[in-house]
Amino acid sequence: MERASNRSYSLRGDRMTRAQSLAMSQSWDQYSIEIKTQLDLNQIFADKSQVILEIGSGMGEATAGIAQANPQTGYVAVEMHAPGLAALLILINQLELSNVKLIREDATYLLANFIPDNSLDGIHLLFPDPWPKNRQHKRRIVQGEFVELIASKLKPGGFIHIATDWQPYADWIKAKFATSTRFKGGTVERPSWRVLSKFEGQGLKKGHTVTDFRYERV
Repeated sequence: MERASNRSYSLRGDRMTRAQSLAMSQSWDQYSIEIKTQLDLNQIFADKSQVILEIGSGMGEATAGIAQANPQTGYVAVEMHAPGLAALLILINQLELSNVKLIREDATYLLANFIPDNSLDGIHLLFPDPWPKNRQHKRRIVQGEFVELIASKLKPGGFIHIATDWQPYADWIKAKFATSTRFKGGTVERPSWRVLSKFEGQGLKKGHTVTDFRYERV
């Protein structure tokens, strides 16, 4: 299998609190997925009705809340930031969640190399980094290539739900999906399942407008 070599992430500081370090040492092996070959996520969550890939789970607050409210669904949180993964592990233990697994890897690299085609029920991309400066736009995860990549990984009828509080990025997302013939959909009302995280709440207090998108693979 020819593997794509490019990763899109930018590593941040990995300094963790004592509680986060303890969570990583005690719980990482139990809840993480080791990547060696292509992943059959439906087999990993064989007792769940569907599996959702959470791209960029941040500090895990929204992921844990969504997973707690939807125990019949399996969630795979993909994140590079170790303190964020550790914070999610703490929540998993506190809430006694059995439907969340963690992967520390760049999402685009993971999708390109380890997720089989036509295998995902859905993808959540909640508040990706907007990279607001013009020179940074090439670092945005939503690009034409990304749209085509996820189209190949989603099952027919599978979906991606995206939320952003940066209006220029919302316009960008809409334009990128508009060029693809493999998706239908667009802006939607905020879904009831999407937990209000501290990050989103801070944006709303600053007057940011949140745009939700749902696109289904044709």
